[in-house]
Amino acid sequence: MLWIPVTVSAALLQTVRFLLQKRLKDTGLSTGAASYARFLFAAPFAVVFALLAWGSSGLGWPDTPAMFWVFALGGGVGQILGTLATLALFGERNFAVGMAFTKTETLQVALFSAVVLGEAVSPLALGAILLGVAGILTLSRKPGSASLLSRSAALGIAAGAGFGVSAIGYRGATLALGEGSAFLRAAFTLACVTSFQTLAMGLWLSLRERGAILRVARAWRVTAVIGLSGMLASLCWFTAFALQNATYVRAVGQVEMVFTIAASWIVFRERITPREYLGIALVLGSILLLVLTLR
Repeated sequence: MLWIPVTVSAALLQTVRFLLQKRLKDTGLSTGAASYARFLFAAPFAVVFALLAWGSSGLGWPDTPAMFWVFALGGGVGQILGTLATLALFGERNFAVGMAFTKTETLQVALFSAVVLGEAVSPLALGAILLGVAGILTLSRKPGSASLLSRSAALGIAAGAGFGVSAIGYRGATLALGEGSAFLRAAFTLACVTSFQTLAMGLWLSLRERGAILRVARAWRVTAVIGLSGMLASLCWFTAFALQNATYVRAVGQVEMVFTIAASWIVFRERITPREYLGIALVLGSILLLVLTLR
């Protein structure tokens, strides 16, 4: 059950990263530039870490079959799109509820996992996941409105799909390597993915927003911390994916909502409504039920 504390650590570190990115976007950087901050400084950290980890393991550099690159690069693109959609949400709703929309990914991961990797979930586990989705929908509902058909909902679903694709891609990539511990495979996959993301996002930004990369670099005191926290969060996610079905990892990862609610109250002084407390209870209940189901 090592994957559970690893997943919780990933969720906590990811919350820290999104908090820093929100602060960075509040300084006037565009959505694309704020997103790029997550990749620019994460790649050097990830590459150095992978070199040190594999160098001290006594194992040779891993073979990389074609399917490794298909999964790794596909997951990298999905994460970029998911991050862009998530940051766009900040302008639509408050931070905590905006993040809730992205958690529609859990059911999408379950579908993608069954279709792409052939890893289905048990009926009891599916029940726990559905309870969590009910909690997410409770959190996501716009005050004073009975409809979830809004721009915020569309962005959240798109973000969830992007992160869902990334989860399946990263699990597939770590499994495709086949050699080394879960931690070593995660470190190698992370180094490859973040390097690709840095190049891809850098090219995209240079074509769309002249000077954006320079503005991100000038804010290095914040962006470097974003990169480090992002790298550590991703390393935990990748390790969890190497150990367990991506659907279960993402379901437990919904504990991030608790961290996000706490951050919205402590850092941004945002008021938490009774509806949101109910949603939190449902999400935590679903995680507990899922853990008990898998024991």
